[in-house]
Amino acid sequence: MNSFGNFFRVQIFGESHGATVGIIIDGMPAGLALTEENLLADLERRKGGLQKGTTPRQEADYPIFKSGIFNGKSTGFPITILFENNNTRSEDYQQQRAIPRPGHADWVAHHKFGGYEDYRGGGHFSARLTTGIVAAGTIAKMLMPEVHIEAKVITIGGETDLDRGLQNAIDANDSVGGIVECKVTGLPVGLGEPYFNSLESMLSHIMFAIPAIRGIEFGTGFQAAKMFGSQHNDAIENNEGKTTTNHAGGIVGGISNGNDLVFRLAIKPTSSTPKNQQSLNWETGEVEEFSIKGRHDLCVALRAPVIIEAATALVLVDCMMYQQLIPRIIK
Repeated sequence: MNSFGNFFRVQIFGESHGATVGIIIDGMPAGLALTEENLLADLERRKGGLQKGTTPRQEADYPIFKSGIFNGKSTGFPITILFENNNTRSEDYQQQRAIPRPGHADWVAHHKFGGYEDYRGGGHFSARLTTGIVAAGTIAKMLMPEVHIEAKVITIGGETDLDRGLQNAIDANDSVGGIVECKVTGLPVGLGEPYFNSLESMLSHIMFAIPAIRGIEFGTGFQAAKMFGSQHNDAIENNEGKTTTNHAGGIVGGISNGNDLVFRLAIKPTSSTPKNQQSLNWETGEVEEFSIKGRHDLCVALRAPVIIEAATALVLVDCMMYQQLIPRIIK
């Protein structure tokens, strides 16, 4: 439902315009030195308004620990982290309640939950809830100091010149998507299980929980369909498993092979575009023109890298705990 993981399990809660959003982390080892300041750098990267093309909505995003920390260290019991929502403008959504926004979850949420859903700012479907994911992912990274995870935007609107891609959207008075590449170094061999719990399966599972993700590919990805087997195969060149190429993206048979883990994600254009659109008014039964109010990202891909890094860390720390590579007590 709203949880992910087996050994390092997280559960998100809250709504975009509710009092708080947050996360509960279960399975946390005891003894990790942890304060609010440890989380601030990644939380700052997730914020809007810090770069061209992101939402002007600003929240403090200061983590409030409510459980699981005592004398500056994790206790081994569930950690609860809250983030207050203070900079909200709910009237923007109340005025257009009867017109479900194309590309958003308004229509399906209204039918699935019978009209009881919190529709303000997308409610529980909002990317605002990724704040907790980033916090938990930062803690997961701290448990794996030998592993380095880095994600970056490599194209916007099909342009490798990111400023040009953004400007094209500005000139068109529209939103735009992008591609983010994530690379992980320092992984041990053997993470992941064949078939249903393959490393690709678990990463894909959590990535599609991030709003706006539309596709994922590992290593060469879809380009592999154009290659011969002799071209795509990664030749092993030493007893550490290093390969001459990395078309597999660091995963073979669903298991990490010791090479860099590499994958890319397609991120759709922001559904809340400045352009006038048409949609059904479910009160009148007529299709009508409207424009979306509120504060939105021109390109949500710009804020995605730190979220993708965090989600990746949650999968990897869970796998490492399964392999008993992370102790229950940190000393």
